[in-house]
Amino acid sequence: MSLLDRIAELNAHDFSNYLPFFVGAAQIGWVARESLPALSPYGGTLEVRDDRVALAAGLVVARSRTRAMEKVARDLHARGAIAGWRGETYPVVPLWDRELSTPPLFAIERAAVPFFGIRAFGIHVNGFVRQGGRYALWIARRSDSAHVHPGKLDNMVAGGQPAGLSPFDNMAKEAAEEADVAADVSARARPAGFISYCVETPQGLSTATMFVFDLELAPDFVPRNTDGELAGFECLPVEEVLRLVAETHEFKPNSNLVIIDFSIRHGVLSPDRADYAALVKGLRS
Repeated sequence: MSLLDRIAELNAHDFSNYLPFFVGAAQIGWVARESLPALSPYGGTLEVRDDRVALAAGLVVARSRTRAMEKVARDLHARGAIAGWRGETYPVVPLWDRELSTPPLFAIERAAVPFFGIRAFGIHVNGFVRQGGRYALWIARRSDSAHVHPGKLDNMVAGGQPAGLSPFDNMAKEAAEEADVAADVSARARPAGFISYCVETPQGLSTATMFVFDLELAPDFVPRNTDGELAGFECLPVEEVLRLVAETHEFKPNSNLVIIDFSIRHGVLSPDRADYAALVKGLRS
């Protein structure tokens, strides 16, 4: 196993297994061909053609689209096609739009996002300290009752990007809930770009962009979970974290990419590595 293996695991997909999902001229996702029969009851909302799935042309207002797609998602959930209802809506933007600066085309239940192959957005925070000129990362352990990847290691703070909240405000909210980070501390977090990936899953095509923040913490800071989603934290040298990433499957998969990205940006991984260019390129698909 290697760092490149971790990246490859989140970029395994074959688009021939899917039809593109459009709203007007904008592609917003991918629907698995094997899931197309499940859409037959929703002709008033979704048009299934030979080469695409499209939102009905009559749905031109974001609010109407949101209501229509919520009905579809709830019915698919009731029929067992969508699992794990979350009660949280995600903004829907065109597939290749890496920003949330334009109004979303509509909003959709988080659990339905992979079924429709819609790009999800989220935030991850690298909580780090300096130890004798070297870096150490605060690593979280997910609760055994977490909706996804229970018991796995994770970044200190990570969460989905809901509709109606900026990435920075969402970061501050998640930092307070997940690690008891005070607002004046999270305000010092620095945006550090994004990582993205596209991978086939049993739920559908998972395409995601994760906004990354770096937050340097005081040596005496100890995170404390307040929302019950994490079992605890441990501060580890970044070299040990990278070993766990490369040699095990202990981490939630997308956290692996965030850690690799942090290590590249802070010079822990050197351009002298034979796989350096492949690592850099593989973090943004």
